[in-house]
Amino acid sequence: MHLIETRDLCYVYPGNVTALHHLDFVAPRNARIAVIGANGAGKSTLFKCFNGIFTPTSGQVLIRGEPITRENLREVRKFVGLVFQNPDDQIFSPTVEQDVAFGPMNLGLDEETVHHRVHEALQLVGIEDLAHRVPHHLSGGEKKRVAIAGIIAMEPEVLVLDEPTAGLDPRGVRELIDVINNLSRTFGMTVIFSTHDVSVIPEVADYLYVMAKGRFVAQGTVEEVFSQPELLASVRLDVPVLPRLIRSLIDRGVPLRMAYTYAKAEEALLEAYGKKP
Repeated sequence: MHLIETRDLCYVYPGNVTALHHLDFVAPRNARIAVIGANGAGKSTLFKCFNGIFTPTSGQVLIRGEPITRENLREVRKFVGLVFQNPDDQIFSPTVEQDVAFGPMNLGLDEETVHHRVHEALQLVGIEDLAHRVPHHLSGGEKKRVAIAGIIAMEPEVLVLDEPTAGLDPRGVRELIDVINNLSRTFGMTVIFSTHDVSVIPEVADYLYVMAKGRFVAQGTVEEVFSQPELLASVRLDVPVLPRLIRSLIDRGVPLRMAYTYAKAEEALLEAYGKKP
């Protein structure tokens, strides 16, 4: 059984603006899934359907095989945690610690359990030292990690991140990638995230959906999707720099195997020149 599944999902905004067209999507357990597409492709709308913020115009969203209803909406939002693109939309408490505690407290947990969850969540995203800071005085990257910690403290099985790297500097992006990979590896959490920055994808995703104008135009593994540069170009995306470079070298006769991450590219280059990785 899939953790999240959509069947023929459509969503129409007021004014008869169709944002999602007949989408079939699945998210299994312990997966890292990227939904990529240019701005306006429909990624945020899709994510808001995942935890019941938006109700489909037609089609279904299934959580563990069950459709979302008014009766199970509270449980759905505990199961599927959504972090918005702008962290200021989710952060409102006087201190970081209080903000992260807000969700667990609303679940009716006792004080000791809330304290434990907050401490663990802050530790997981590497911001224990910010616990008593005022959230709105933090950097953009720190705010994003506060918002993620607030959702993690509710212990969802699926974490959905809307454009998590938007507005971050290179160090912030690297730190966020480490957080996502740690959640997947250590806790078996399914992580779904959207982005139009293809450079981060090979480091942090196992499977991709490519969106354009509310439709899925391609899906597959990193290798399957990034081996279609013409398709990506048609939806205003590009192949990341590293695999593009490796492909160019292969085409010029350099005896390399294809690689998509920095580590694999390094291994391939060392092997090609008779060096042990």
